[in-house]
Amino acid sequence: MPESSVVVQPDPLGSSRLQTVGLRTATKLFELAAAEVPIPPAPQPVVIAEYGCGNAHNGLLPIGAGIVGLRKRTRPEQPIAVTHTDIPDNDFSAMFRTLRDDPFSYLRTDRATFASAVGRSYLSQVLPSESVHLGWSAWAIHWLSRMPTDVTDHIQASYSADARVRAACARQAAHDWHEFIAFRGRELSPGGRLVLMTLGQHDDGRPGLEPLFDGIMQALSDLRTQRLITDDELRRMHLPIVGRSEADFRSPFAPSGRFERLEITHLMVTDEPDRFWQRYQIDGDAIAFAKSWVGFTRAAVFDTLLSALGPADPNRAHQLADALEAALIELIVAAPEPMPVPVAHIIVQKQRR
Repeated sequence: MPESSVVVQPDPLGSSRLQTVGLRTATKLFELAAAEVPIPPAPQPVVIAEYGCGNAHNGLLPIGAGIVGLRKRTRPEQPIAVTHTDIPDNDFSAMFRTLRDDPFSYLRTDRATFASAVGRSYLSQVLPSESVHLGWSAWAIHWLSRMPTDVTDHIQASYSADARVRAACARQAAHDWHEFIAFRGRELSPGGRLVLMTLGQHDDGRPGLEPLFDGIMQALSDLRTQRLITDDELRRMHLPIVGRSEADFRSPFAPSGRFERLEITHLMVTDEPDRFWQRYQIDGDAIAFAKSWVGFTRAAVFDTLLSALGPADPNRAHQLADALEAALIELIVAAPEPMPVPVAHIIVQKQRR
């Protein structure tokens, strides 16, 4: 998901961006991994890989903190190679601009760290076998590689009333997780570690963010009633997102606890606090609360939703995005409530030889 900045003061760990939900915990886990992972002797580089990098914002702070930790164990001239990976359609130009311009970029603080990118899906092998010492992925693997079935009654399969739809998407999510982990088993070096932060799911099957997704569905239905979108366009709109429960994450590792020489050494799925709601509890500003949530929602998913429109018309798409934004703000202002956000934090470690 792309990120949406809605705060004025630069507060990287306390930022209210959707993608920074859970970032404090994930950063600490990545620092721990950097402090304990085996590192190669100089002059070989220490290799860090980011899987699903997007514009690189989600990895800046954790990777930067990891580099600081590694430097406590290496000479300053030993190279650290950071490879950012994503699908070929990713905007890598925006990613490299982030690395160049963002004040929190790790390239600003370590002259012996080098950045590169690979345009390839993380559901395949991206980097050479046993070459990665530290892996990082944030807010990426909950996106399905494909939609296995049509979802006609909601934009998000997890909210569908059709059990067959939910089951089909759950199977796809299980397949994608299996493939993601299997190829990381090839790429990680012995003793290497992978730290992940992604959308979780409650043990009782609740996907989280219910008020938000139900609000989007209601807003789109209102736009259909106003004849701003057609019935067919609404039916085609979907978000290929599935959160996973703790049992889902552990499934490839059952029953031995090992898979492709990997084991899970840390796994927690918990609701993260809604910082927008916490602010609303203090200031009572329902409009600011709604605009904060809708701000990241527009950046994160509107393009995906509006790709279902008829013949390409950039002006129409922009107008509909504005209309959807206004309708969703109105709905949230009328009935503000906290958004449960189940987040999974995971560390996977490869066996040493």
